[in-house]
Amino acid sequence: MTTLENRPNTALIIIDVQTRVVEGNHQRDEVVANVATLVDRARAEEVPVVWVQHSDERTVRDSDGWQIVAELTPDDAEPHVEKHYGDAFEDTTLEAVLADLGVGRLVVAGAQTDQCVRSTLHGAFARGYDATLVGDAHTTADLTEWGAPTPELVIAHTNLYWDNQEAPGRTAGTVATDEVDFAAS
Repeated sequence: MTTLENRPNTALIIIDVQTRVVEGNHQRDEVVANVATLVDRARAEEVPVVWVQHSDERTVRDSDGWQIVAELTPDDAEPHVEKHYGDAFEDTTLEAVLADLGVGRLVVAGAQTDQCVRSTLHGAFARGYDATLVGDAHTTADLTEWGAPTPELVIAHTNLYWDNQEAPGRTAGTVATDEVDFAAS
């Protein structure tokens, strides 16, 4: 029920599943495997897959750490969006890419849960998109050294609060990989 007019399509958004970004993250291998499952299903159902890659002084564009993890293979025909801020919409081409595809509903997976995933979900929702978080297909680093909760608590809390988001004319929610319905409206 997106508030965006003439945008009936769904896209799978893969956020920052890059070598340096997910290295050592909570349940990294399981999350990457779930992302791979989602990508395969989206492609089989002809749902656009949009790859988002972060770059900054630590994750330098075109470096080994900037690359999408080896287990995933973006198709050259699939859109790639480079970002420099947490919200994948901020100062990027993401909105234009989604508009060209007629997308009003996003299925979101990736990293870091408490940074780029969360920022992009809120950015999408505020812009009028329906946004579904895949609860077992996002991960984060252990930031307990700086006072953050453990990664499993960050992930659980994000899944809980996103499942309860509400706004007029938009839907949100959290589902498991095996429950994703790309055709849902």
